[in-house]
Amino acid sequence: MCGIFGIAGPPGVAIPAALDTFYALFALQHRGQEACGIAVNDKGVITCRKDIGLVLDVFDQETIDALPGNMAVGHVRYSTTGDSNIENAQPVAVSHIKGNLAISHNGNLVNASELKREIEMEGGIFRGTSDSEIIAYTIVRERLGSSSIEEAVKKAMRRIKGAYCILAMSPRKLIAARDPNGFRPLVLGKLRESYILASESCAIDAVGGEFMRDVEPGEIILIEGGKLTSIDSGLRAEQSFCSFEFIYFSRPDSVHQHASVELARRRMGRALARESGVDADIVVAVPDSGVPAAAGYAEESGLQNVVGLIKNRYIGRTFIQPHQNQREQAVRLKLNPLAANIAGKRVVLIDDSIVRGTTSARIVGALREAGATEVHMRVSAPPFRYPCYFGTDVPDKDRLIAVGRAEKDIARMLGADSLAYLNVGTLKRILNDADISSCAACFSGEYPIAPPVRSETDIFSQPIITLTGK
Repeated sequence: MCGIFGIAGPPGVAIPAALDTFYALFALQHRGQEACGIAVNDKGVITCRKDIGLVLDVFDQETIDALPGNMAVGHVRYSTTGDSNIENAQPVAVSHIKGNLAISHNGNLVNASELKREIEMEGGIFRGTSDSEIIAYTIVRERLGSSSIEEAVKKAMRRIKGAYCILAMSPRKLIAARDPNGFRPLVLGKLRESYILASESCAIDAVGGEFMRDVEPGEIILIEGGKLTSIDSGLRAEQSFCSFEFIYFSRPDSVHQHASVELARRRMGRALARESGVDADIVVAVPDSGVPAAAGYAEESGLQNVVGLIKNRYIGRTFIQPHQNQREQAVRLKLNPLAANIAGKRVVLIDDSIVRGTTSARIVGALREAGATEVHMRVSAPPFRYPCYFGTDVPDKDRLIAVGRAEKDIARMLGADSLAYLNVGTLKRILNDADISSCAACFSGEYPIAPPVRSETDIFSQPIITLTGK
């Protein structure tokens, strides 16, 4: 998880790079709500502003006006590696002997521990606890023996392993790189004479740009002097696009490899109705990511699709709250049942996923309090049974409700009359039909690359904490 955006205008042409990046990050806010930042390049001088909080909390017109330049990279953060603090906010901006560099990263490395130890043994010092800083150090180290920053990125890609989409801004260039497995999304677009890169196509739409294509797995994009060059890293792997991007992460109006997220979710809902239909009166979605699947379920089953849960639009996504107590409080504030549509009805409740189960139990309980006579939960994802090491915050097995439990037992824990998940084979087939070769390791345990070997002491467990303000 995380959202990244970059824009580069042609030389000598003034563009509102910071403002465009602000709009794009606002469109990508669903990908991270802990911290955000923008780094701009003004005639070779890089200025970076970042802080804890939402995009609208960190940036206003005054701060945007103080960030002139015709090139920029931005980031919204959701932590999977590293704590939620200012040191881990991005972009990561560094000065080195050959110049300056600002980096935004989305993903998770599986060899972060090994790389960190190498850097520290050479005298490297880390301010934060995220693997994004490790990527920055690795690129800088390779830059010392390279003739260009793009060559350094290419060399660094041979050292870092795992899921990553990287935007690197030097005084003259904007560079993008995507890992050879293509775990996380990265798309390319154009805004007038400027080139733009983003985690999702919805960010390109938000700035009025034109979607061009996906950045290919293992591809490096170089934008210099208003021109775009594609560089082959030479790295090859079977594509393993994160299936959870289609289930939950991405906005429904985004497109990955020409496949609509909205339509994929509808197909998941239709498949749920075919595989695990139940006699009921109405279909109710858990908003927002459950809405397309609920529409598909209703279309296939012939049941009425009604609004049964009212969402407070000022509450963020509960899955990407960093702590469980925050997730539970957010659910209480975020969703309220609409009793007029629910009372006396047998409800099919559609949600995109169940991780720990606490959120689902609260929603089921709220529907019963609103008068639902039956609640049958249907989930448009397979059960989470394995941790993810590639950027999805799926916790260890002991915190996954589906591990070691039958569906009827989970239903009882949630207070539901029945529970059924989407079959993992069905999920893979839906994405394969859309020409998406996907990773479903968190459901199947079949990892496309070897997961990291965890040491007894986590390398990111003891950060230095910096307090700001009063």
